[in-house]
Amino acid sequence: MTLPHIDISIEAGGWPEEAILDQLIAAAIESAGDSAKLIWPEQAELSAVFTDDKAMAELNGQWRNKPTPTNVLSFPGGDIKVGQPSDLMIGDLVFAFETVVKEAEEQDKPFEHHLTHLIIHGFLHLFGYDHLNDEEAEQMETLETVALANLGIEDPYKDDL
Repeated sequence: MTLPHIDISIEAGGWPEEAILDQLIAAAIESAGDSAKLIWPEQAELSAVFTDDKAMAELNGQWRNKPTPTNVLSFPGGDIKVGQPSDLMIGDLVFAFETVVKEAEEQDKPFEHHLTHLIIHGFLHLFGYDHLNDEEAEQMETLETVALANLGIEDPYKDDL
């Protein structure tokens, strides 16, 4: 499957250079697409915004009424359900630098591994996956774990057992 066009915007924070982010996103999306059998149009687009905690807190407050930073926000391009193909505009992913760094350090994981996990997690949200109840969470976590394993990254939930 052809990867979507990925529009990267680095707005704030100490993010790696765009070429590195592009490689991480492409690998994560390809693996997530394979593990979850996601479908998108050949000319599909995805936006990825890399920002800081301040901007993330504003977005989270505006869209979720939670004015605090979070690691990733997903804004689907359409109202799709699990198993359906995406619209031409798959959606937007927004990442907060300080939160991602802090979580990676707290979880004793390489930054790139944690960011890859968050890309996969956010990307699955764009395709209707969620974790509002135990069944949904288990399904989503399984897909994330498989996608990460395909990239040689350890199960991020192994310590949750």
